[in-house]
Amino acid sequence: MEPKIKQVEATLLAYKQEHVLKVLRQLPQAAKEKLAAQVEQIDFETLFKSIDKYTRLPVSIKEPIKPISFEDWEDYEEREQAAYTERGWELLRAGRIGAIVVAGGQGSRLGHDGPKGTLDIGLPSRKSLFQLQAERLLYLSGKAGKAIPWYIMTSPDNHEATAAFFRSAAYFGYSAKDCFFFQQNTMPALGLNGKLLLSAEGTVQLAPSGNGECFAALKRSGAIADMKERGLEWLFYYNVDNALIKVADPAFIGVAALHNNPIATKVIEKTDAEEKIGIFCLKNGRPAVLEYTEIPDDIKAERTKDGRLFYNLGHISIHLFKLDFIEEHADAALPYHVATKKMNVWDEGGRLIKPAEPNAYKLERFIFDFFPLASQLTVLKARRQEEFAPIKNKTGEDSPQSARKLVMELHRRWLQAAGIPRDELNGDFEISPLLSYGGEGLREEEWTGSLKFGTSE
Repeated sequence: MEPKIKQVEATLLAYKQEHVLKVLRQLPQAAKEKLAAQVEQIDFETLFKSIDKYTRLPVSIKEPIKPISFEDWEDYEEREQAAYTERGWELLRAGRIGAIVVAGGQGSRLGHDGPKGTLDIGLPSRKSLFQLQAERLLYLSGKAGKAIPWYIMTSPDNHEATAAFFRSAAYFGYSAKDCFFFQQNTMPALGLNGKLLLSAEGTVQLAPSGNGECFAALKRSGAIADMKERGLEWLFYYNVDNALIKVADPAFIGVAALHNNPIATKVIEKTDAEEKIGIFCLKNGRPAVLEYTEIPDDIKAERTKDGRLFYNLGHISIHLFKLDFIEEHADAALPYHVATKKMNVWDEGGRLIKPAEPNAYKLERFIFDFFPLASQLTVLKARRQEEFAPIKNKTGEDSPQSARKLVMELHRRWLQAAGIPRDELNGDFEISPLLSYGGEGLREEEWTGSLKFGTSE
């Protein structure tokens, strides 16, 4: 027996994974080596310690929690807004800004077959989320005279499909050399009985280990080296499933740069205590986010005298990170968050088992776990109706339908602000990101049907 296989067998026995050992011994040589290589990479100590902590300790916040200071874009005078925006454009023109989209999810929960970024939310143009975002970047790149490199983080489940989608669309007019695809990290899924889950091929089932490992994945893939070679200073971070995302927003970049903290973040006002977004605060004196599943009831429900939530700065996963901060903390040992999930599993005989209830632990690290590592955080409050149209559900709230409505309502407001008479704004309107980024330039455009892509019945 090869020494490597022998060591793997000893590891499996030590961690009571006899079912994997049984499969390993039955596999042909090539498959046996593949499974053994997987097992070698598993950090069993971290895996079991994280789950043990999750199962033993109830959710509680022991550290002192306080509100965090923030800036409100609407509180700035016009000259201040102009100065911040111009500083952002200076950095874009100098080629100091890159963008990263977290796009590892599949659209199956939305009834969509394919990566979530390939979803068409039903706008008149029928553009996918990826195309809308690409065109916003193209608009900025064209105006700045400098390409904004785009880093696309996929998962093992959707990497090939995502890359193929971009190729088939000729990168939506982007240069292929400015699109950098890389895969996020994974962790083994563990059954509630403490056993590794197996796939149909006799390998260990892996699950994406969260957006908090994107810095490590950037380093591993060579993306950080690419950023340094390009001379980038800041990386704009966002989730693919926000239909209103203002990618690489010059105003936000300017605020971040002039405050000069390692991290800047956009927030919106949270008005519903039950909304499934986290809240910003100071925890133990450090910048932090409490995920919505981790907010104690007394904090969640607390309100001010005028009825607003006391902790109302909602986390919407829009950030700017200094590149030197990313590089410094790429290998940071962030804590794992544990959740229970329903996952298909195959037994030692290769039989598929589809659970009716959650049967597995999934471990993830979150991007906001980097925040306490920063000395200070720049927090900028933005308008929800202009910045946030999440797509989480198939129907109803936070669905493709609700996102489509928010996009078209915003575009109708842009046209009204540009002086288009209300009686000419019947039906559904969509303004191409190639024409306007934030409603600018529409007064100078001769109003024709070119702004109207279609009308729904």
